[in-house]
Amino acid sequence: MCSSDLLAEDFKPNRIEAAKKVAQEFIEDRPTDRIGLVIFSGESFTQCPLTTDQNVLKEQLKNIRSGLLEDGTAIGMGLATAVERLRNSKTKTKIFILLTDGVNNSGLIDPNTALEIAKAYKIRVYTIGVGTQGSAPYPMKDQFGNTHMQQMPVQIDEELLKKIAKETGANYFRATNTNSLRAIYNDIDKMEKTKIEIS
Repeated sequence: MCSSDLLAEDFKPNRIEAAKKVAQEFIEDRPTDRIGLVIFSGESFTQCPLTTDQNVLKEQLKNIRSGLLEDGTAIGMGLATAVERLRNSKTKTKIFILLTDGVNNSGLIDPNTALEIAKAYKIRVYTIGVGTQGSAPYPMKDQFGNTHMQQMPVQIDEELLKKIAKETGANYFRATNTNSLRAIYNDIDKMEKTKIEIS
């Protein structure tokens, strides 16, 4: 979840900072859970392996920023990386929260292939589409290197996200602002009172 689209300012101050703040609150509400952090844009990697050390997790969350990875949206890669982290876990319940603001347009693994792997390991995948309805202000650089805000259409592959959630026994949510994102995490927290593994 760190493509340049996450700099859009339909969430305040922007999508990535809003997502980090809400994720931190979620982590703080689950002090005994093993939680990890996978980030993806055009590629994917584990930012923080599964841990109960909240300080380490929150520090790694704080370090996420746009530009860490090749740009793009590799939903299949993000999901596959999370499955790899979760598959050998001994806990009864394995959960992944997949947060994205785009349409799969890169990566070596097709999202449907990653979905089948997640199902094979009985991993529930809650999906969250992040972005207002219609268009949102995105920062764009002009030929002189100056940044200007430009309205761009918000594109989220809701059909894919609904499919991933439904076929893994979870739910799809659409967050159109910071408050709705916070409410979604609260809903997931209530639904998953057993240990949650990865966000």
